[in-house]
Amino acid sequence: MKTFTAIALDNFPLVKSGDDIAQLIVDIATKNGVKIEEGDIVVIAQKIFSKAEKRVVKLRDIIPSEEVYEIAEKTGKSPKFVELVFRETEKVVKASPEILLVKDKRGLICINAGIDKSNVEGEGNFALLPENPDKSAEECRVKIKKLTGKNVAVIVCDTYSRPFRRGQVNFAIGFAGINPFKDYRGKEDLFGKILKVKNVAIVDEIAAAAEILMGQGKEATPVVIFKGLNNIVEFCEKHGINDLQISREEDLFRDAL
Repeated sequence: MKTFTAIALDNFPLVKSGDDIAQLIVDIATKNGVKIEEGDIVVIAQKIFSKAEKRVVKLRDIIPSEEVYEIAEKTGKSPKFVELVFRETEKVVKASPEILLVKDKRGLICINAGIDKSNVEGEGNFALLPENPDKSAEECRVKIKKLTGKNVAVIVCDTYSRPFRRGQVNFAIGFAGINPFKDYRGKEDLFGKILKVKNVAIVDEIAAAAEILMGQGKEATPVVIFKGLNNIVEFCEKHGINDLQISREEDLFRDAL
């Protein structure tokens, strides 16, 4: 019988600028009676990396440029907020009264460049996504190994909307130490037919499972440790979030916007 365990770390403190996320995880895991072991997968909400990496900004300090006013009027958002989004944006995908959807400078397609103020202390303060989520994940992974002697994988996650579906789902936006896919292509199904397209984004599935325990409100459980997935995932160091990005030609939804 296949099983795995997912453990949300309780009593995680509010993260401050400059905090060492890996040290916090190891310390809080110990206080929770959770032993970090070889092959664990540590899933971390991006917001605590944003706070630790000084990616929280005060909207009142933002000076809008001339180019943002048209988009601000079209979307009904403040010019200061649109300016903040533009600073994180490579390309505007869709701007309307309902949505400001962009391709951000990390290559992620997301609403408002992933900028939000939920669970951010201070009126008018907004958290930007980590500058480089893969780097954040790798540095955390290396530090956890230094502190514990154990090889783990790290996934940085955030919540996104999905085309043609209500509700949001947690996705990976950066990771280290793990192959993001479980590839079934070329393998047989139950009846001997060769699978041609089944290439599962397993880092996204793990991130989505973590959100069940993380929550989105005041749960204060931004870290979930998975155990027992050693025989399902491949641990390696050669992959990053760009492996999950698709080209315009591959995008099934390119003509829907």
